[in-house]
Amino acid sequence: MCLSQCAPGGCLIELCIQLSIIMLGKQLIQNNIFEIGIPKLKKLVRALKNKGTVEKEKEEEKAPQQWNLDYPLAAFEGLTPEYMEMIIQFGFVSLFVASFPLAPVFALLNNVIEIRLDAKKFVTELRRPVAARAKDIGIWYDILSGMGKFAVIINAFVISFTSDFIPRLVYQYMYSPTGTMHGFINHTLSYFNVSSLKPGTLPSNSMLGEVMVCRYKDYREPPWSPNAYQFSKDYWCVLAARLAFVILFQNLVMFLSHVVAWVIPDVPKTIMEQLKREKKLLVDVFLREEKEKFQLIQRITLNDFQIPLKLYCQ
Repeated sequence: MCLSQCAPGGCLIELCIQLSIIMLGKQLIQNNIFEIGIPKLKKLVRALKNKGTVEKEKEEEKAPQQWNLDYPLAAFEGLTPEYMEMIIQFGFVSLFVASFPLAPVFALLNNVIEIRLDAKKFVTELRRPVAARAKDIGIWYDILSGMGKFAVIINAFVISFTSDFIPRLVYQYMYSPTGTMHGFINHTLSYFNVSSLKPGTLPSNSMLGEVMVCRYKDYREPPWSPNAYQFSKDYWCVLAARLAFVILFQNLVMFLSHVVAWVIPDVPKTIMEQLKREKKLLVDVFLREEKEKFQLIQRITLNDFQIPLKLYCQ
């Protein structure tokens, strides 16, 4: 019987190492180098191809226009790659922040560097993009919002199922005779009868002599139990505690997020007051114009009535 288990430190250590490699190696180094290096390479190749044409234009025209100077630059491919890069980074940070708490710090450092690199790229390495008005970032906001809600569930499962946090609490408050963690390792180990191994898989020699029973990390019934090697009652208790933690964690974080969203408004108070003031001024101007129009109509109507009256009296 061979079970795939995490390292003694838990699966969080492995996930932390992988996420640190992604945040440091891929985000901070690879993406930034490629983002500034590829446009430079395209610019160099294009300049070499158009070298003769540029020399002729310089001979014919002494003061070339800016669009002629920008022609050798790489074409602007849109904002989709930029948004996609930020979405991927936000996904790594939010979905697995429980295993690598320093991920937001490295993401902030990466974004500070990338702001300057993007500024240099858009000014010196790419052609000027065509401006287009937009109300907001569009579908990307819905993606970020959905990913933020999904991250709560993922982090709850990461904390619950990839670490010994829940099994330790269960043992301390349900099985420990002293209310401490003494004996926790022995509680998590199950028994296995060496004679149950398949023929040919028995170890040829052992430094401990003749071994009849070995231990492995799992919650299963011992070989002398009627339900040998089946999941024990401890396993189901730990699983129930893990699922209860996921539900509690999810609802608590969602509740706190709604409280924070209610406490911190989307629009600052000063801007709200300014918008109300502008709206009031617009209403006053509209009422003044309507009043002037009404007075003008009354004056015209009165004049039209007085002219026939004067003719009739004469």
